[in-house]
Amino acid sequence: MPWYLYLALRQLFPAGRRFPFFTAISVLGVALGVGVLVIVTSVMGGFGHEIRRMIVRTEGEIQVKAKGLIEDPAAVLAAIRGAPGVVGASPFVEGPVAALAANRPAFPLLRGIDPLSVGSVAELGRYVRAGSLDELDDDSVILSWQVAEQLGAGLGSLVELYSPLLFERLKQDEVILPRRFRVVGLFEIGHQHLDSSLAFTTLRAAQELYGLGRGVHGINVRLAPGRDEVAALPGVNRVLPAGIEALPWTRKWESFLWVLNLEKTITAFLLLFIVVIAAFSVMSSLLISVVRKTREIGLLGALGARRRDVALCFCAQAFLIGLAGTLLGLAGGFTVLAWRNELVRLIARGLGREETLRQFYHFTDLPAHTLPADLILTVVAAIVISTLAGLLPAWRASRLKPVEALRSE
Repeated sequence: MPWYLYLALRQLFPAGRRFPFFTAISVLGVALGVGVLVIVTSVMGGFGHEIRRMIVRTEGEIQVKAKGLIEDPAAVLAAIRGAPGVVGASPFVEGPVAALAANRPAFPLLRGIDPLSVGSVAELGRYVRAGSLDELDDDSVILSWQVAEQLGAGLGSLVELYSPLLFERLKQDEVILPRRFRVVGLFEIGHQHLDSSLAFTTLRAAQELYGLGRGVHGINVRLAPGRDEVAALPGVNRVLPAGIEALPWTRKWESFLWVLNLEKTITAFLLLFIVVIAAFSVMSSLLISVVRKTREIGLLGALGARRRDVALCFCAQAFLIGLAGTLLGLAGGFTVLAWRNELVRLIARGLGREETLRQFYHFTDLPAHTLPADLILTVVAAIVISTLAGLLPAWRASRLKPVEALRSE
């Protein structure tokens, strides 16, 4: 072991003495920053992971679309189901509608689904909180709970739907009466965007509302478990007719996912300043060490130590503080994550806000998902920043002249 590394260890952790106060403060500062970073990035990653899983559960991993309508969905469905890795495919019609119930309006996104094949792609039944997906027919509709709340509708209520086709026909002096549907279900997916603006009806009813005939807007595709959608795309595209393309689910939700990742990145960047502040603590403690050990540093120079080796001694101390703080922060962060749900319930119960979490954030269990890339970035950033904090004390120590340092009182 090089002598400067051995000396760094002895100065930080002297044998036979209590743990040095300044070393403890520096290590705890780095540990706090790392622990907070691990907790926040994991929780935000958990929310993102849950949202991605909800989207895939309701729409599948791949969406097949054409520039216009898919005029012969039966033939395209047969081709898709023969593609490698595909376990389910279901056509859909999607578009905005105006809904009216008891003179209360709402403007949800209507999605027409095929009740016979939708189960092979989407797990919609698990999100129906009242009523049943099995009761959906050409004269009924299933509303998200927020749309139902806007309309003041419940199970058995009658809702009138106005499609854009009605307004197009009015330009031609034709009048189309709105379709009246009976509410047979209320669902809650747990995704604010979907829960606030979505309604389901049968594929045939949606085709009639939009005047599509047999055409559909697209086909949702579910892959076998473990299959990656990007890797499966070429196989699906090979079996599709010209003018029709298979796209990953991330393409449709690209803007939303970008915002989600931006929020996570900005939060992690701001929290990184905790580590930067801790690095100033490391710098301060090492500068104090340089002042206190001026004569010892002069003695090292008199014994033939090179300036570079003296500087490396203090850089090594900063590195060791960063390493110890990072390991302690990781242990603390993952411990908090392991007990996160108990802590959230305890705080919510103490404040009487358990129902608020369900109503506005749609969770009672706090999700967490730690990405290896986030963990590696946190560890590397903490150790590098802590090591850089030792450069100024190292430079100050290396500039001391042995004769002047030995005279220091």
